[in-house]
Amino acid sequence: MTTEPSDSGPRHTGARVHLAHGRAHLRPPSPERLPEGWVRGEFSVLSPGTERRHLAGPGRDAGYMNVGRAPGDGGGPDGWVLAPVPHGAVFDPAAPGVLTVPDTVPVTVLAAARFQHIARLGLDRLPPATDLDQPVVVGSGPVALGCVLELHRRGADRITVVTGRRYPPLGRAPYVTLTAPDPARPAGLVVDTTGEPGRALALTRPGGVLGLLGTPGPEAALPARDVHRRGVTVVGMHELAPAQPGAYGEAFTGCADWITRAVAPQLLAAWCRIVPGEKAPDVYALLNAPGRPADPVILFDWKTR
Repeated sequence: MTTEPSDSGPRHTGARVHLAHGRAHLRPPSPERLPEGWVRGEFSVLSPGTERRHLAGPGRDAGYMNVGRAPGDGGGPDGWVLAPVPHGAVFDPAAPGVLTVPDTVPVTVLAAARFQHIARLGLDRLPPATDLDQPVVVGSGPVALGCVLELHRRGADRITVVTGRRYPPLGRAPYVTLTAPDPARPAGLVVDTTGEPGRALALTRPGGVLGLLGTPGPEAALPARDVHRRGVTVVGMHELAPAQPGAYGEAFTGCADWITRAVAPQLLAAWCRIVPGEKAPDVYALLNAPGRPADPVILFDWKTR
């Protein structure tokens, strides 16, 4: 059963990737014997923006989207459990903040749904009269993918994605138009997914809405005078901001169901790449490189021990 997130987070041990001195280091798997009721991470999901920041900081275990398989209630079928714990860790599937779906859901659907889940909770905070016609999404990474999926689910059929990347996979969606930052036209709704909202503000029409879906860094700032004079509404979209009880888990289940029905398998294959867990340090080494992976979603496979 899905539980609400909590500041304490799920209990876990045995992280497989540790960050130190700007590099990722692979750790051996935990011993075979697990604490009673705990599950072993089979897959984990990379969050490039967050983990680039973590690479630059002091040593720490890496990752916070880890996927395992747990028995269903009352002896029912197994299900996927997704927990905000480090890559490949073993964890308590009954702790707060864990999300669940049946294990018949492909893991690529689960991963894409997790990023759509973030966007769904954030877009729920938009003012009721917000115009979703021809919105603009700034960025082309996993959070941008989640935002595009959720905007399309809400009826947006023409979405402009502003990105400096050439030919990112996100452009394969038929309802997406890619544009470089300079020629982008202002819109009534602009969502920043990069954590650098200044460019997104410049693209927001007077009287429009600017959504902050990417997490800004501590030095990020918006010019209050500009926001004031142009009458722009700025909406904070953090997924753990206050919400109705049960909304967190229900939103995730809804995203997984919608992707299963509405997103073509070939699009998911273009957006999601599964990499053996032992290659995780190689992927981290590319995160700050000019040629960093363009795949919006990267999963590490920890099943091969």
